[in-house]
Amino acid sequence: MNLEFSADDIAFRDEVRAFIAEAYPAHLRGKMEEGEELSKEDYLAWHRILAAKGWVAPGWPVEYGGPGWTATQRYIWSEELARADTIPILPFGINMVGPVIYTFGTPEQKARFLPPSLSGDIWWCQGYSEPGAGSDLASLRTRAERDGDFYIVNGQKTWTTLGQHADWGFFLVRTDPAAKPQEGISFLLIDMKTPGITVRPIITLGGEHEVNEVWLENVKVPVENRIFHENKGWTCAKFLLAHERTGIAGVARSKRGIERIKAMARAEAGDDGQPLIRDPDFARKIVELEIDLKALEFTELRTLASESAGKGPGPESSLLKIKGTEIQQRITELALEAAGHYGAPYFRGINQDGNAFPIGPDYSRRVAPTYFNMRKTSIYGGSNEIQRNIIAKMVLGL
Repeated sequence: MNLEFSADDIAFRDEVRAFIAEAYPAHLRGKMEEGEELSKEDYLAWHRILAAKGWVAPGWPVEYGGPGWTATQRYIWSEELARADTIPILPFGINMVGPVIYTFGTPEQKARFLPPSLSGDIWWCQGYSEPGAGSDLASLRTRAERDGDFYIVNGQKTWTTLGQHADWGFFLVRTDPAAKPQEGISFLLIDMKTPGITVRPIITLGGEHEVNEVWLENVKVPVENRIFHENKGWTCAKFLLAHERTGIAGVARSKRGIERIKAMARAEAGDDGQPLIRDPDFARKIVELEIDLKALEFTELRTLASESAGKGPGPESSLLKIKGTEIQQRITELALEAAGHYGAPYFRGINQDGNAFPIGPDYSRRVAPTYFNMRKTSIYGGSNEIQRNIIAKMVLGL
């Protein structure tokens, strides 16, 4: 694996950097800086710009709309997006169900779902987790019973991220309750406007409406919307989760997060009145984070090189997920430490009119909600405890 950028790679980096600077919507940058909750149209604005450019799905094969980039170009792309602090492209269509459809789907399914997933005309959500079936996903209880050319689906899904905006969802359902847990599951694509679907909000500790619970009551789903064979959906599920876990690592975004902490620590004074960055204990924590992140970055690069050679993500996706999410959480913890008492949740002053207003520097306003929100990263995509079990089995042979 050659880590030196070629002249062509440098030219590509410069092209990407110039494009982002020119094309990224200014109103999105303002919302990100203010910590405002993003709307559906906010997410789609950047998605559609990248789709028109042909850059929205860096990992997709060219025949399905991918740009044909090398592993190095994909790495440069993620670095430049993080450097510009753009909003992320939502993974549900591009990084999750899209690869499942072009790998396991029929020609008709590919033609129907891949183009609108690229363009942003279909917003996807994921129906995996259930109450009592999160990390132990194979114990899911949502049922799909065959009735001629349809399945009748009943059950409940939870933690459905941004499901309130979704046009379609990809769901794991049990089609053979008598089979062993992993052998009786099917993978269905469900139109979220189908009668019998109810989406109810779950408000997070940070106050955002990001996740939901989804109820399915006698939902009628055409059999043609099943991906791969009946009762073989676990094959699709594992394939999807491997792609999801690789993306969760978020190396480039974490590098940007560390730079923000350094900026905060240069501005924030410690007990001795000196900038916090000069405190040896705090500086040590930053250095330890950077070392761990560099090791994670090399693992990610090896994974990208392997994928470019035609190999799908394997157990290394679990390694990336564990270390990536642990680093993300440590970054939010250090940000809270750097903000000090200004990072306290709901810390507000009261003006003469009795109205509340934020106190402290701008960078401190979102550190507490971000900290709360990032507690989830070590759980979703399969908890880190489950990932360690996967590594023990697939790498160590235990």
